[in-house]
Order: sequence, then structure tokens, then C-alpha cells
Amino acid sequence: MPRWAIRAIRRPWDETEVKTFLAAIKDHRLYAPMMLALIAERPAEVCGLRWDEDVDLEGAGTVAIENTRTLVYDKTLERGQRSKVIEKQTKTEAGKRKLPLPAPVHRALKSFKTLQAAERLQAGEGYENSGYVLVDELGRPFKTDKLRREAYKLMAAAGVRKVRLYDARHACLPWMANNGVPDTVVSAWAGHSDLSFTKRIYVHPDPQSLMAGSEKLAELLS
Repeated sequence: MPRWAIRAIRRPWDETEVKTFLAAIKDHRLYAPMMLALIAERPAEVCGLRWDEDVDLEGAGTVAIENTRTLVYDKTLERGQRSKVIEKQTKTEAGKRKLPLPAPVHRALKSFKTLQAAERLQAGEGYENSGYVLVDELGRPFKTDKLRREAYKLMAAAGVRKVRLYDARHACLPWMANNGVPDTVVSAWAGHSDLSFTKRIYVHPDPQSLMAGSEKLAELLS
């Protein structure tokens, strides 16, 4: 089956599932990173985000997507050690972007940074001051596979349908498009270099937006 056909049969979360998931994990340590994944950051982008270089919580309230950390397979390494982390810039120039933080994400990141400061004090010399946003209680940065495993655990605990993190990201982009955000902005937000790709994959009506259309028609026809 071609990749586009596989993508087509995947069903991203709808608005209710997004809200249910976020409400369920509101007090979890990884609430902020999960929100970053939902506002259209790819797993490698979430893992590559750095506090000092990429996040502005006190000024403009932005997050810069410039650095990625991804897990790759290297068959030249010894068996059992063939997965390694590669750190690099975004794949395309369009992927490099600076996003204004939605207010709930801004608040969540500030709380997460405060929590990490407390964890650093508690761990003392055992803390690894890596500088990444997504770290464990000892400051060690996440790999993309760990991010996915933790996300799936949270989905199960929240009682929502299990989806790939890419499909969680897919939930918010069509929501933006269906709620008046111009296609060009949605494409730039997602980090796409091809507007037609964004429109083909992400800009499509969902049942909730179709119901809104029905309600508008009811106003016309009454």
C-alpha cells in the first residue's frame, strides 16, 4: 500500500479527544511537552528544543524551531547499540520557524521550567544540566522513542484513542484551517515548504466544522 493511502486511513484526534487528553494530563509532569507536540511540533523538534536558544518566556513569548534530535539506525555500530541520536537543524528552511506561544502553552512551559529548577536543586550534583526543554527528573534529554512511549502511556491513562504523535499534531492543524486561519499561515506554522501539500493533507473539513456549516445554512434558510 502506498504511503499516501496509509496516511489517508489514519484518523487524527477530533476536538473532543484533544480536550479530553489535555484535561486528563493537566497535572502530569509532561503536560507542557505534550502541548508542544499538539501545537504542531514534530517529535524530533520537541526533543531538540533548548531553553536558552529557542524559548522566550519573558519577552515575546515565542518558541523557535531550529534544532532537532532524532533517533537513527546505524548498522556500522555493534549489535544492541545501533540506535544513536543525531542532532541537526530542521530538514528544510521552511521547517525553521518561530511560533508565538498560545497562552496555555506559555503557562505550561513556565510551570515546567520552575519544576525543573526544583528538580535540579533536589538532585544536586547528580543533575545533568543539558539545557533541553524535554528532560527527565535528572536533566537527561529524551530521545524520540521515549517521548512516544510516554505519550502512549498518557493516552492510555486518559482513556483516549491511541494515535501517533504525528496524528496528534494533525489534529490541531485542520482545526486551525477550519476556524478561519488562512492556509498560508497553517502551512508556515506546520513548517511546510509546499502549500499544496498542507492543503492536501491537513486542510479538510471534519464533522464538527461541517456541523458549523449546517448551522450557518440554517440561519440562511430560516
